[in-house]
Formats: sequence, C-alpha cells, structure tokens
Amino acid sequence: MSSFIQAPPQLGNQYADDRVLRGYLARTLSEEEMRSAAPALERMGAAAGGELYAQQLAERDLEPVLEQWDAWGNRVDRITVTPLWRRAEELAAREGLVALAYEAPLGRQSRVLQLALAYLFTPSTDVYACPLAMTDGAARTLLASGNRALIERALPRLTSRDPARFWTSGQWMTEAIGGSDVGLAETLAHHTPGEGWRLHGRKWFTSAITSQMALTLARPEGAGAGGKGLAMFYVETRDAEGRPNRISIDRLKDKLGTRKLPTAELTLEGTPAIPVGELANGVRAISTVLNITRTWNAIAAIAYMRRGLALARAYAKQRVAFGAPLAQQPLHADTLAGLQAEFEAAFHLAFCVVELLGRDEAAQASEAQQALLRILTPVAKLTTGRQSVAVVSEVLEAFGGAGYLEDTGLPALLRDAQVFSIWEGTTNVLALDALRAIGPRGLAPLAREVGFILGAVRETQLLALSARIQGALEMAEAWWLKNAGSDHRALEAGARRFALTLGRSTAAALLARQAQWSLEHEQDRRPLAAALRFAAAGINLLGDIDPSLSRLLADDS
Repeated sequence: MSSFIQAPPQLGNQYADDRVLRGYLARTLSEEEMRSAAPALERMGAAAGGELYAQQLAERDLEPVLEQWDAWGNRVDRITVTPLWRRAEELAAREGLVALAYEAPLGRQSRVLQLALAYLFTPSTDVYACPLAMTDGAARTLLASGNRALIERALPRLTSRDPARFWTSGQWMTEAIGGSDVGLAETLAHHTPGEGWRLHGRKWFTSAITSQMALTLARPEGAGAGGKGLAMFYVETRDAEGRPNRISIDRLKDKLGTRKLPTAELTLEGTPAIPVGELANGVRAISTVLNITRTWNAIAAIAYMRRGLALARAYAKQRVAFGAPLAQQPLHADTLAGLQAEFEAAFHLAFCVVELLGRDEAAQASEAQQALLRILTPVAKLTTGRQSVAVVSEVLEAFGGAGYLEDTGLPALLRDAQVFSIWEGTTNVLALDALRAIGPRGLAPLAREVGFILGAVRETQLLALSARIQGALEMAEAWWLKNAGSDHRALEAGARRFALTLGRSTAAALLARQAQWSLEHEQDRRPLAAALRFAAAGINLLGDIDPSLSRLLADDS
C-alpha cells in the first residue's frame, strides 16, 4: 500500500514573488513613488498569498444565500455573502482600493498603485473586484456629471476608507430584451409632482446586488426609442429603515463561475430614483462607468493568469514524474514558458491603459493620448479576456487530474476566468466598440504611440521584433482603409481579428520596451525571452479570409 501523499502547491508573498509586477513598477514609478507605494504592496502581497488564499480554499463550498421572506411573511430580500466577501470589503476599504484613485497620492501614477493593489487582491477574494470596479466607475461618473447633490451624498461613501461608512455601487443595464443592445431597455421612469421619479421594470442581470446604491438606465415616459431616449438614474437599494427600496430580488443567478458574487434578477416596483444628468443620452452618460470597469476587467484577467501560473510553477517544482520534477521536464517547462509569455504581454497591455487613464484623469493627456485611451480600453479588455481563458485552461491541464478536482480549488479559477470575456461586453461587442473608437483619425494615435515605444529598443533581436510589430500595424491600417469607407459588412466581420491584431501588436511593443529596460537596468533576459516567445505565437491575426466562406460556415443548416 502506497504511503505517498502529494503536497499541494504553496503561495508566498504575491508582491515579493512577482518579477513582472516588480520590474514594471521599477521602470514606471520614481524612487520616491516606489518608497511610498512599497508598504501597501507588501501588505497586500502577504495577505493575498497567505491568509486570504487560505480562507478562500477553506470556504470553497460556501455561496451567497437569498432570504426573500422573514418568519412572519414580510418581504425582506436579504442576501448573506460569504465570510471572505465580508473580509474583502473591509480590506478593500482600509487599503483604499477605490479611494486611491481620488486621493491621488502619486498624482497621475495613483491609478498604477491602485490597480497594482487590485491585481494582487483580486484572485484571493472570490471576484470582490466586481463591486469595486463598479464603485470606482460610479464615483468617476458622478464627478463627471457635476450633480452636486449626488456628489455630496454618495462620493464620500464610495471613496471612504472606513469600512463602516464605505459604500459599493451596482450598475444595472442589462435587460432580457436587450442584452448587449442596451438601447432596447424597457424600464420606464415616471415622474409625479411632489414625489419625484419612480422606476418600473425588470433588470435581468445585476451583479453585486448587496451594494448600497446603483446607477441604472430607464426611459422617461414619452422619451424616444433607442439609447438616446434612455436616461441615467441614481438609486439607493434600501430605504431609511433598511427595507428593500421598492425593489424585489426575484432570484440569484445560477452561474458557471463567479458564484461567490451575488448576481440577481430584479423587479423595480416604483423604485425612487434621481436623474444624474439630462433626461436623455443615458447610454453615453454611463459609458464612463464602462471605461473604468473594462479597465478593472483587464486587470482581473491578468491577475487570474498570474495566480494560475504561480500555482503551476510551485507544483512543477515539487511534483516528480518520470524520475524528475516537472519543472525539469523539457516539454512541461516549454508549455509553462509559452503561458508566461502570454501573461507578460497581457500584463503590459493592461497597465498601459491604466497609465493612460491616470494621465487623462489628471488632465495631463494630450488629444492624441485621449484618442489612444478610447481605442485601447476595449482592445485591452477583449485581448486580455481571451488570453486569460486560454492561459488558465492550460494551467489546469498542467496539474493533470488534480486540475480537474474541485477540492484543489483549481477548477474555480477557470470558471471565474470565463467571465472576463463576457462581462462588460463580449469579445465581439468590444471589437465593434473599438471600430467606433477609431473613428476618422484611423490608427494614427496607436501607430504613433507604438513608434514611440519601440524607439527605445536597441537590442538586435528586439529590433527585428519591432519591424514585425510595425509591419502588423501597417497591414491592419491597410485593412482598415480598404474596408472602412466601402465595405461595412467586411469591416464588421473582421472586427474581432482586427482588434486582436491591434491588441497583440501593442502588447508586443510594450513587452519589447520592458525587455530593453530590463536588459539595461536589471541584467535580466527573461522579459526578452517573453517578448520573443509571445511574438512567435502570432501577432497578426487578420490574414486573408474570404467573407463568403465565413458566411457558408456560419449557416450549417
């Protein structure tokens, strides 16, 4: 009878152990900024690899519970979240995971610190980043609205570091009729003199329903159809006595992943609401929330890649097969290397958007940089979302049968990662958003930025890679020019491959820049290896596809 028991993989301080994060921050932040940021990063890294991860594994089977009625027949619609979620809320408030963006201790680099902390925090807290992302988006949207009453009411709570005072926000857009086509929303807003606005309708997919407030879309009575006829409203989910604010929680969603995150179907039954701004153009007004949440989504996607790889590397060092640890088996090492390269490229793409966002919010972005932010926000979200699903799926395979067992905690990584290519817009929806963001300027802002990034490259292999990157962008621009003015169907049909080509080209350029810096300042060749390996997996996904073949394959009746 065998007495062998395989030791599970262990995590250390997730900041101290993260070469990619530490190298990026060393290049991006000044020495003074690094000294200021380091204590918070060390604390979060220790918690993420230690007590939070241990609690996450211990609570693997726990999920939120909806109590619709109390013992006496009163409708209460109370949701009990897991202990880790309650702990995550307290930690997020204390560490300022929303507040940092508004306190701005590092100026325009405050977004870098904020989302570096979120990157460490996210994979150990069962997707608590979701309400934080929407809270951040709501705070920025209220500030942009200029609605002083709502700003004074909600902003101090949304950005508080006091867990007892801290609020999170929901974002209620999706309805059964519309899905991604938000302009079809059926929720109506009725105004009664002396009573104000009341909302009536159903919201089909509302995440983080335990939040104290939400921004939502509704159509004022008599308003026109489509997105322009919608208005954005502010809603508080409970009244002064703590009862549901004319809101019924019909049920919690039974989801593939993110199961610790309470997501609900709601009925609004005359819910009190306040218009945030004008009584029109609600989709455009709520886009500020989307830009923030899509950035958080990209950060969460790379965080899950990093967590999976950290576990896979730890396991490979201690798991012996065929006479040697897996880490010493050439094929296994080669597989992990390819995944690491995808992660490193995705990391730099996500944080490029973070830097642009911080510059824009600090009013230090040029017009070209603002245009670049509009292009890269959907591109980074869709690119990293696809990469995360692929990388985490391979990570599970790297564990063999253990990767398929629920009590290892590994399958939850893959189920949760699947949401990153769906939440806040599927890959196809984001690809169409990228087309709209490009607009009449074309790819000039992106081509200019990539040229600037690659201007720092001097190493021979990186110079050859630079030529490939610029060639891919030139082909993408030629494809855009060919189809933008004449063949709208071909433009739309190729939008996904076009957007992914932009994402992978930009990621490769950013990784090449980091590789050059690491060679010069750290004498580290690993970012160079990552850049070359990433490029070997393919940058240009446009190819030469006949649209008629796609139409034939799409119709398989």
